[in-house]
Amino acid sequence: MGVGKYITVFIMTYIVYLIFSGSLSLYDLTLGALVAVVVSLLTAKLLITHDVKALNPIRLGWLVAYFIVYFLYYEVKAHTDVIKRILHPKMPINPGIVRVPYQVKSDYSIVTISNSITNTPGTVVVDLDEEKKVLYVHWINVKGVEPEITRSNISRGFEFFAKKIFE
Repeated sequence: MGVGKYITVFIMTYIVYLIFSGSLSLYDLTLGALVAVVVSLLTAKLLITHDVKALNPIRLGWLVAYFIVYFLYYEVKAHTDVIKRILHPKMPINPGIVRVPYQVKSDYSIVTISNSITNTPGTVVVDLDEEKKVLYVHWINVKGVEPEITRSNISRGFEFFAKKIFE
């Protein structure tokens, strides 16, 4: 059993703790390290399946790029679209549940795509069919039900980053 998975979980937990605590006092640095050690000992076996992949700096770079693109592009675009629909006098919506195919393999990738879709205003993943490799998504403005249309409008960008990070 490699220590890489423990180190990865420790580093990520420690960074998140320090960001959320908002303090770099000796107390917070020490408590953060203690919390990170406990969390890494309890969860590393569950969270990290491949030591080498988890420590790959290129994957971590893609993760940072994903969050920047997600929050600065996809979130802003979706919020703007939903706000326009709400403020429009006729509220132009065409809601429906559509099938969105995906081409990723790992559970982490599927969860990342599903969470990204759900956290983006105007879309919510309501079901998953792993055999057919399809997400069922409630979409506020259905532009088409063809698999390529739904995939390109809803999940293609998320899938690109999920593949780079997790596969």
